[in-house]
Amino acid sequence: MILEKNHCLVTIPDLSIGNLAAVANMVHRIGGEAIITSKPTDLKNAQRIILAGVGAFDTGMRALEEKGWLEPLKKIKNEGQVPILGICLGMQLMCRSSEEGKLPGIGWFNADVKKIIPSNSEIKVPHMGWNTVQVQKSNSLIPDNAEEQRFYFVHSYHAVCTEPQDVLASTFYGCELTAGISKQNIYGMQFHPEKSHRFGLSLIKNFLEI
Repeated sequence: MILEKNHCLVTIPDLSIGNLAAVANMVHRIGGEAIITSKPTDLKNAQRIILAGVGAFDTGMRALEEKGWLEPLKKIKNEGQVPILGICLGMQLMCRSSEEGKLPGIGWFNADVKKIIPSNSEIKVPHMGWNTVQVQKSNSLIPDNAEEQRFYFVHSYHAVCTEPQDVLASTFYGCELTAGISKQNIYGMQFHPEKSHRFGLSLIKNFLEI
């Protein structure tokens, strides 16, 4: 899983909403280059963008707006040339809204983020730990083959898509939850590839090779 060092530059916006070093380290492990930056102007050199974070929805949206990331990210998305991957909160920010907050989301997906409602007393929230995912449509990141795909989740909210064709993968935790979404050059994963060992390594490798 080694790429040439100059094969791909991944830009990771620093929104001060999580530890991004693990994401950058995984990119480095497969031979890519990653920079964690607080300067939106660095996006002009990005070949890939990873929007990652943990925490509250409104905190993430305020950081995007106040730190100057929102407009350049929207421009890059609309140009359609640079793949963008959202991880955990980063994926949720791509949706229209969240029950966790009051601010509107970026709105790249016709989806709303809802709190996980346990179907029985054995279902604990947050959903934390390893879970298998089921691929719902052909995609470039998660192979649809006989091997079980397992990823690490930590979340209390989940995306509900208005357009089913945007659902890339799902997982079952008391009920079916959206695990991944995609549309054109944008992708979102509710789980943490950077904590998912070889499965996450494969996903990030595939993202760099799109």
